[in-house]
Amino acid sequence: MPYKWVKTLDKAPANTGAFSRVEDGDTLAVLHLWPHRSLPRGGFVAFLAITITLLSLPLFALLGTGAWWGLLPFLALAVAAIWRAFNVSYADGQVSEVLTLWHNRIEIARHKPGTPSQNWSANPYWVRVTLHNSDGPVRKYLTLKGPDRRVELGAFLSPDEREALCRDLKDTLRQMPGGPG
Repeated sequence: MPYKWVKTLDKAPANTGAFSRVEDGDTLAVLHLWPHRSLPRGGFVAFLAITITLLSLPLFALLGTGAWWGLLPFLALAVAAIWRAFNVSYADGQVSEVLTLWHNRIEIARHKPGTPSQNWSANPYWVRVTLHNSDGPVRKYLTLKGPDRRVELGAFLSPDEREALCRDLKDTLRQMPGGPG
């Protein structure tokens, strides 16, 4: 699943005793989200090597002829187009979202190379997590609504992953000390 929780909700507080509480500066949970990568960089190198090999096989029959020079630029252009398309895809896949949960604040930071970082924060007690089955730009659209506005979370995830994330996020907010449980 292209997201990972780092939770400290289950750990005992540093100050033990009947009146101990989580300090406002202590991070309770951090959620990292990233787009799914179906082909890692190593797989891309193997794919490109196989593609070049298969595209060059017909050229061996034409070695030493004028047709070889006529086909070579088109095959090189095809390989260059594949290279460019994969690099654009990998650049688009650099998007990441980080949701950080403190005792008195929830914050979402969205990072995409080449654009300024987008941030949103609110009091977690007033945040409502909603999974919109049909009311949104994508199926099972996941939003968090605070007092000032509604923000999306994990738009690059699949509908099933957004549904699982919604359950996880609601459970995490319920487990929070003094949370909206």
